[in-house]
Amino acid sequence: MMRDFLNIKPKVIFKCLVLWITLSVQAKENPLPFGHIHLYNFDDCDLCGCSTSSGSFGFGTLSNANFIGVRYIYQEYESRNGIFVNSPTIDEKFNTYQVWGQIPVYKSFYITASVPYQDLHRYYHDGTEEHIKGLGDITVIGWYKWQFYKKKQADKVDMNMDGPEKSPHALQFGIGVKLPTGEFEEELTDRINPGFQVGTGSFDGIFSVGYNLSIKRFGANTLATYYLKGENKNDYKFGNQFSYSLSTFYAFPFETFNFMPFVGLSGDVYDSIEQYGETLPETDGSILNSSFGVEVATKRFIVGANYTLPLSQNLFGENV
Repeated sequence: MMRDFLNIKPKVIFKCLVLWITLSVQAKENPLPFGHIHLYNFDDCDLCGCSTSSGSFGFGTLSNANFIGVRYIYQEYESRNGIFVNSPTIDEKFNTYQVWGQIPVYKSFYITASVPYQDLHRYYHDGTEEHIKGLGDITVIGWYKWQFYKKKQADKVDMNMDGPEKSPHALQFGIGVKLPTGEFEEELTDRINPGFQVGTGSFDGIFSVGYNLSIKRFGANTLATYYLKGENKNDYKFGNQFSYSLSTFYAFPFETFNFMPFVGLSGDVYDSIEQYGETLPETDGSILNSSFGVEVATKRFIVGANYTLPLSQNLFGENV
């Protein structure tokens, strides 16, 4: 089934700002931020940039802490409705207010969850505005952390009373679900950006694996995530999605806090959208993003900010 938005060639300019503040709920302070997933996978957009899932602008913080907090995500787009330079433009501004957290379960097991509230605006060249808001799709992921340990030397007496010494390497494995708690409006799929929704209306599976490296105050994290999208009650199915990212950071310790700047790359590969069992042409694609930011961690609070820009994109059959 061919959609009207496939007959035009939009140009999209994307910018994103993420702000967050969290309250640590762990029993003791962890002085350095190593061994935890902190990755900004900009895969919240179901194909072309809306924050319908909003759970993947990082599953956690740089600091190795269990926490409960709030996060604000601002996304801005400029779409050109046509193939000419003077074609009318559409400005889109998406605001996501999110409660998120990480809760320990047992030893190496923990859960991350996010509950987003969406406030989405679309401004047309004729002065009209389209506005939707409401609860978004809740995301819950269960994680297992596999920590590596240094080999014990046979001729060396172990004086460490806390058990084996940790190595710089760790792996995380996550399995989760995105719940259809946000409303999906079928008529909005005819727009240039079919992801202009507060929710997808479908159950989606989430499968992740991450690797962490920590050497003194330096840290590097990688994460790969596959989103298995379900079909909603409108027989509409966003394409399955593979996301990957790399983040590096350095910790500057001060007397009462850690200052941690970071830079990263993230990318997404999207399968085609399907409706009524048919594949919609030119609805697959890929995008590569760059990001930079900073996180400040005290004993009880973590505050951070992140800014993202695309490096390259190939969406809608190179029409975006």
